[in-house]
Amino acid sequence: MDFHQFKERQGKVWGLGDYSVLSRVLEPAAQALADACAVSAGQEALDVAAGDGNFALACAREGAGVVATDISPGQVERGRARAEEEGYDIEWQVADAEDLPFEDARFDCAGSVFGMMIAPRPEVAARELFRVVRPGNTVGITAWTPGSFCVEMFQIGRSYSPLPDGIPPSDQWGQEGTVRERFEGLAGTLEIERRTLDWEAPSPDEFISAMEGAPPQVAAQGALPPETLEAMHADYLTLVRRWAGGDGAVSIGAEYLLAVARKRG
Repeated sequence: MDFHQFKERQGKVWGLGDYSVLSRVLEPAAQALADACAVSAGQEALDVAAGDGNFALACAREGAGVVATDISPGQVERGRARAEEEGYDIEWQVADAEDLPFEDARFDCAGSVFGMMIAPRPEVAARELFRVVRPGNTVGITAWTPGSFCVEMFQIGRSYSPLPDGIPPSDQWGQEGTVRERFEGLAGTLEIERRTLDWEAPSPDEFISAMEGAPPQVAAQGALPPETLEAMHADYLTLVRRWAGGDGAVSIGAEYLLAVARKRG
């Protein structure tokens, strides 16, 4: 597997479209992770695979000094503009979650909200998060759990645009046993809980319409023929109707895993 090629493509994909439609839904999970990691004033925090900076901003609001990274230059531009608009001094860098450009033990907390889970070599990404955190301090992640609404959405997408051979599905990070295995030898303690995020829309059709502007869907629109896009759209609509219980207002609780580890001393 050419991991460099995969990551280069991901960097381009996540710079497409309108990420804010996803960011708004994911923001409560970022605050939940900052709270679970007990990020506070005077600390240094790192947001890995930051998107447009939900976790970075949650940490900055607590008074921490924050660095945010993403493999997508487009996301970094979005995040930098958002931080400036909201009045927070956050340092933004284009960086690979599997090769973070920071010295060992620099940060008090390293977190990733539905971002690092996409890295093609999960054990490498996990080691990097722990490497840049000081002993006794925190590493936190969130990931969608198998069988959740979001994982079913991903599975539809993968059925039309399969992952390359050798790339593990991101929902493996949503399995408690997998997290414990990948953090083994790195974490002194590990706390894991399940939470939900609410996805809402006036109707299934309006839900799907809003999602069509998100980066993965914009990428699919540029890569798949019209008849395939139409079939994929129908599959997504069927999924949302099933979870929403019909064609009325959509209110879906999507389960995710929140894990907070303390680095071995």
